[in-house]
Amino acid sequence: MNNAVSAELVALANSLADAARPIAARYFRTPVTVDDKADLSPVTIADREAETAMRSLLDKHMPRHGVFGEEHGALRTDAEYVWVLDPIDGTKAFITGLPIFGTLIALLHRGRPVLGIIDQPISRERWLGVSGQRTTLNGQPIKVRGCPSLDRAYMYSTAPQMFGGPTAARHQSLAEQVKLFRWGGDCYAYGLLAAGHVDLVVENQLKLYDYAALVAVIKGAGGLITDWQGRELDMNSDGSVLAAGDPATHRAARQILAG
Repeated sequence: MNNAVSAELVALANSLADAARPIAARYFRTPVTVDDKADLSPVTIADREAETAMRSLLDKHMPRHGVFGEEHGALRTDAEYVWVLDPIDGTKAFITGLPIFGTLIALLHRGRPVLGIIDQPISRERWLGVSGQRTTLNGQPIKVRGCPSLDRAYMYSTAPQMFGGPTAARHQSLAEQVKLFRWGGDCYAYGLLAAGHVDLVVENQLKLYDYAALVAVIKGAGGLITDWQGRELDMNSDGSVLAAGDPATHRAARQILAG
């Protein structure tokens, strides 16, 4: 196991996901009140309760660690270890009854992601990535698939609103060169890539809590995940994300997206 990620930390990450899962499931497809945050993105009681449950466990077991959560803010983010929490990634999918949302849990060590979980509470699927280990899906090892050229690639992006101006044109150029392109997916698309069903996921304007958990999951499955310039993702990344299962496909997509 990676020296930065002990068995205790992996067990705690799973406990966080275990705490969040029944909360999201209980509120799914129920008439929950939807509030708009300052950036007009939606939030529900399920988001808030799930993050509260996870933060309570962290307060109990790792009180010196930092926490960066989507709903309840940042605490001790200069700590050696920082947990990054997105209780419901894909809230728009959640509130419309579409089961492709997920709970994202990441652990940063000195600013770099070393552990990640994507948990889908309805299908009860859990991807676990740990630096230096093979990614698992419900405990079974998984890997990306080979795809050496864009004209054979299946690609996902969540929504057109992620792209504007020059980034929209670059994204469109890439989408026109792949074999199959679909809108939608949220964090679930990255899980599909790690499991060998998708070849590219391309997004923009993501926050730390949107992408931090994806890094270890994709890398541990043998894939690549960077920003559009090919730089590693960390606490200070610009929000552009390019994930690929095959180095050749990643390189070809990067050449188009980098501009």
